[in-house]
Amino acid sequence: MNTRSLKLIREVMINSGKWSSIEISQDSIYLQFRDVELGTPKIDEDFSLVVRFADDSFFTVFYNNIWDIDFLSKYDFKNQLLSEEVSFNIKDIKFIDFEYLNTFFTNYKKEKSVSVVEDFNIHNIRNDFFMLLETDEIAIVVGGNQMDFFSPFERLDDASLRELSNDWMLYFLRYHQKRNIVRDPMCENHPLKL
Repeated sequence: MNTRSLKLIREVMINSGKWSSIEISQDSIYLQFRDVELGTPKIDEDFSLVVRFADDSFFTVFYNNIWDIDFLSKYDFKNQLLSEEVSFNIKDIKFIDFEYLNTFFTNYKKEKSVSVVEDFNIHNIRNDFFMLLETDEIAIVVGGNQMDFFSPFERLDDASLRELSNDWMLYFLRYHQKRNIVRDPMCENHPLKL
């Protein structure tokens, strides 16, 4: 994905998205987000987005209160497995570089890292991709040498992401047009140009 697509993913997630699950299966980490602004919503389904990190993947959770990371208590270290539902409102999401991450460490008192790499050190990351997800309670950095995005129906690339974003925007505009709302600041400030 190019930089423009990563910025678009950030925009569709932080407005109304929620981090809803984490799944770890050996060297793959999946984060699922729901209520993202992609596609045309249906009454019986939420639109979700899954971010997958693989190939020397890791995650580090930064926290102040141990109870905020209770979902990690079910992690099976021997088999490297975890499948947990979580519910966190997204405060911010960044696809970051290592220099920014080094300034971020001081915001939290404690950290917990999980990686398949034996000599992993969050202060010396050697991965190609990583993402910082901030909530009101915790922050999590997830990374790997491979990063993919999935909708419920397909693997997303730059073109399919743009198409889904356009679908959501058309849905949003039709929704407000039916309700005689003339001016909507979200539509005026949305990064997508129709």
